[in-house]
Amino acid sequence: MKHAIVAAEDKRFYEHRGIDVRGMGRALWTDVTNHGAVQGGSTITQQFVKNAYLTSQKTIGRKLFEAALAWQLEQRWTKDQILTAYLNTVYFGNGAYGVEQASRIYFHHPAVQMRPSEAALLASIPEDPSLWDPVAHPKTAKARRNFVLRQLYQQGYITLSQYGDGKDDPMPNPATVNLPSTQGSAAPYFANYVKDQLVKQYGPKRAFGGGLRVRTTLDVDLQTAAREAIASVLPGSVQSTPYGPTAAMVVLDAKTGSVLAMVGGANYHRSQFNLATQGERQPGSSFKPFVLATALKQGIAPSSILTSSKQVTINADGRLWQVNNYEGEALGPIDLSKAIAYSDNSVFSQLTALVGPRNVRDMAKSLGITTKLNGYFAIGLGAEPSTPLEMARAYESFANDGARIDSSIFGNTPRTVDCLTDTKNVCLPADRNLPVDKPVLSSTQAETIDQMLQGVVQYGTGKAAAIPGWQVAGKTGTTENYGDAWFVGYLPPAVGSDGKTHQLVAAVWVGYPNKLVPMLTEFHGHPVAGGTFPALIWKSFMTKAIAIDHLTPQSFTSPPSQYAAPVTVVNRGGLLMRDNGVCKNSYQLEFYGGTGPSHIATCKPNEVEIPDVVGYTTVHAKSRLDGQPLTPMIVYRPAKAGERLGVVVGQFPRQGTASAYDKITLVLPKSLHGAIPKCVGLKLARAQSKLTRLKLDVNVKGGSTGKVIAQSLRPGTAAAPGLKLTLTVKP
Repeated sequence: MKHAIVAAEDKRFYEHRGIDVRGMGRALWTDVTNHGAVQGGSTITQQFVKNAYLTSQKTIGRKLFEAALAWQLEQRWTKDQILTAYLNTVYFGNGAYGVEQASRIYFHHPAVQMRPSEAALLASIPEDPSLWDPVAHPKTAKARRNFVLRQLYQQGYITLSQYGDGKDDPMPNPATVNLPSTQGSAAPYFANYVKDQLVKQYGPKRAFGGGLRVRTTLDVDLQTAAREAIASVLPGSVQSTPYGPTAAMVVLDAKTGSVLAMVGGANYHRSQFNLATQGERQPGSSFKPFVLATALKQGIAPSSILTSSKQVTINADGRLWQVNNYEGEALGPIDLSKAIAYSDNSVFSQLTALVGPRNVRDMAKSLGITTKLNGYFAIGLGAEPSTPLEMARAYESFANDGARIDSSIFGNTPRTVDCLTDTKNVCLPADRNLPVDKPVLSSTQAETIDQMLQGVVQYGTGKAAAIPGWQVAGKTGTTENYGDAWFVGYLPPAVGSDGKTHQLVAAVWVGYPNKLVPMLTEFHGHPVAGGTFPALIWKSFMTKAIAIDHLTPQSFTSPPSQYAAPVTVVNRGGLLMRDNGVCKNSYQLEFYGGTGPSHIATCKPNEVEIPDVVGYTTVHAKSRLDGQPLTPMIVYRPAKAGERLGVVVGQFPRQGTASAYDKITLVLPKSLHGAIPKCVGLKLARAQSKLTRLKLDVNVKGGSTGKVIAQSLRPGTAAAPGLKLTLTVKP
């Protein structure tokens, strides 16, 4: 095994002193010429130092520090000690850290019993555990294994017979690759996610060095219930068939933030990609509660009425955005409670434009969405990606009286670790990973959302999630062309047979795992929407969870009655303002207290947008302003030598709004010494005659007679005495 890893990773391992100067120089040159650290160039010693003591950040400074530590280590340890330490800590894919664990996972026997082909296979993996994964990519892994075998033969470590036999040895059977105990069959995706959290927090040395023991938040009974719920609705998913959609699911405790169950895919052996934590897919209308939360934060009451229509056109920062309602529905004037229940796109596109898409983005991030979000107008309809874990955590904030739950050790991340324990499995108070509330909404605002989301299940798009005798708050989500389907929801707090209060939140996603495929007929010949498979899976799970914990039905806390009155408002520059009486695109909304926004808009009579015409030709700029309609007024400034004439170089005002026919000042350059003429096509003598009066520094290339075929300065640019101009002549 040692020969194999040296052949694959560091051929000059026994020659250098921890630093391969040639390899590192080549890597540094590639990094510099690529304007960033992209190349490896590390020796085995450097890789061990990085794994054991440093972060994986790819910077030139980190590599130099890594090299210094590697050189020092080589002065203290023998080559054999370094190689042994490296083999005992390096990652071999599929959850295997260290060669002994890797041998048992892939080959089911100790490392000392490995054949040359098996050693070559393991040695080929560390360079890129994803690319050379023998489970996920057996063909490429076999080719890489055979390459390492050839290196072993060429370097004299194995015989020709061993090389020939090794090439024909079978690859590990994916179905029999046993996962390590930290990724057992109960919840492999959850275990792998916890491992990643621990490595990120403590580094690989402590996480895998044998001294770190943790007690997780996983509830095995609820984990089993989650898998059974998916199996009962999507049997093909659990049977791991390559056909049909699959599901991901996350279950949280709304009062502690604990991740109780996680299903990240159909078969961990086949794919370690965790759909629950890594599957960034559009959440569709399940994102709309974040628009509601933004509106409530700005004082907008649910009694506000907007018009539902088949299609609505929104002015999105000067661009027209057309939004179509689901299946062409038009419900007319409806309040926000009905709009969320029926998942009305036309109403929520208007509401997003009013409260501001960037404010919706910020609200989603505050509630627990950590995936990068753009503040585009379509965000309110769920066009920005999220993961099931993030969606569950954000809804958990609604259920938890408006507070996001962080953890005392890991910060703004889902709470998967309950505590760090000692060798006797005792959890000391200082090592508890306690839930930490981070208020985002007031309790009244959260209770209002609870109440509105109940309507989704009572009479809206999520009726399939209804549980007899229980109140349910939730929201469906369906993306365009039925590529993704969601249901995210929660129950009210309930006391179990253990005397403790439980409140469960669950997010369910259904779709094709590897690419976006429209699910047009998968639901018994009909499209898969959020109110179909996802809602049914959610209901199946919650029904099982109620029975497991022996929960007694309870009710959500109703929000207090609050006075609201109509106020006419408009969004200006991303801020909601009171209409000053002449604003276009204004809306009348109900505001708590009847006061509305504190700022008053400065709209103008017959207001129009001022287009930015800097860089336009004079004719084009005038035409653009006339079309608004605005009145262009031309002023001039002295042109710079070589500056293009007849092009707008300044504008006052350059943006904002104005009343129709207001004057817009355009600045154009005016040459004090004339303009460069067109010389191409003229005989040289004629061209020189035209240029003489401009007193330019003219250089002629190609001959002293003939026609001009090119000139270095374009016609129409400003001339100046001494300005260099090159003419190219064809004799």
